[in-house]
Amino acid sequence: MEKICVITKAPLAKDGGRMLTTFLLEDGRLSEVHPHGTSGSLLGNIYVGKIKNVVKNIEAAFVEIAGGQTCFLPFSEAVCPILTNRPYDGRLLCGDEILVQVIRDRVKTKDPALTAKIMLEGRWCAAVIDGGHGVRCSRQLSEETACILSDCLKDTEVPKPITLILRTKAGELVNGGANGFVPLTAEAKKLLERAQTLLKIGRTRTVFSLISEEKPEWLAVLQEQKTSFDKVVTDEPAVHSALSGQDFSGTEVSFYTDEKVSLFQLYGLSAKLDEALSKRVWLKSGGYLVVEPTEALTVIDVNTGKFDGKKKTEETFALINREAAAETARQLRLRNLSGIILVDFINQDRAGAKELLEFLRECCKTDPVPVRVVDMTPLGLVEITRKKVRRPLAELIREAKTASN
Repeated sequence: MEKICVITKAPLAKDGGRMLTTFLLEDGRLSEVHPHGTSGSLLGNIYVGKIKNVVKNIEAAFVEIAGGQTCFLPFSEAVCPILTNRPYDGRLLCGDEILVQVIRDRVKTKDPALTAKIMLEGRWCAAVIDGGHGVRCSRQLSEETACILSDCLKDTEVPKPITLILRTKAGELVNGGANGFVPLTAEAKKLLERAQTLLKIGRTRTVFSLISEEKPEWLAVLQEQKTSFDKVVTDEPAVHSALSGQDFSGTEVSFYTDEKVSLFQLYGLSAKLDEALSKRVWLKSGGYLVVEPTEALTVIDVNTGKFDGKKKTEETFALINREAAAETARQLRLRNLSGIILVDFINQDRAGAKELLEFLRECCKTDPVPVRVVDMTPLGLVEITRKKVRRPLAELIREAKTASN
């Protein structure tokens, strides 16, 4: 599969105004779209916040950060927090000053969400201030690969309260020989040094201070992907300059200069973007999906449509359902759908339904955002949950058009 990342200014606004946008394509099809610069994203920013309220019956605290913004901090995200006003004794109290990171932007009426497990992400690994120490590997790495990667970092000291996590993408380095691990060891050293510096600064800053602002959103999008890109292309000089300073070994980074045909036109992104916002999604088999986001959840309906196969009915349904499962996984990423998703596949027998669920789970593994395929209800609806991180694509596009007026 060819993976290409295109970073360019797209005409998203109603008046034709352009906005820097990252487009991810897999074999020529859009897999993700990220407009940058609609409303200011706080995602990834690190603050010294102040606990305003502790609500034990929902197991969470409400924390104020810079600018008077109130955020939501679940107790599960504050197991070993760094308090700057007192030693942590197992309790979170009103008035406590705490080091936090934004893990979810504001979504509709919901406040931004925080964690006290501060994560500094790189391409191959991440340093997490979580009260632990040592090296951990992504669960998606095989046991053999995890052992090889851990062994190459045996001389790297990981002090408390920091854990070094090796990402799934680090598995790509295993076949590069001894020298192939140089990018990993160099990045690990850099992230650990940064984490220790951040801890030192965070403990001495005043409440509501912004300790660290997240890297450009387009760079965060690139680094959070589970596999590397074959090519990253941009026509923005500032973006190309920043890319040149990053470790993208094995990825072709190019600067597009043709003034006759824009990068947006070259990859046919206008039509692809229209498809990403369309209610109906056609499948190659002639079937189609209907995607219906609502306030409470998203419903995806699978239909046979124009399919005129001459196979038996059961085989026809199985073929369309399998294609619909792969397309559903793509649409979750493309539209950035989150929360509860219900998929109404065409009826199948018990064995076929079980096989379909496993295939859907496999398709969702490439999603950088955590996805859980729960089960199929007695009515035949497949339940999916996807973590809320960024706002839905349709909402961002709508905001871009409104802002232009």
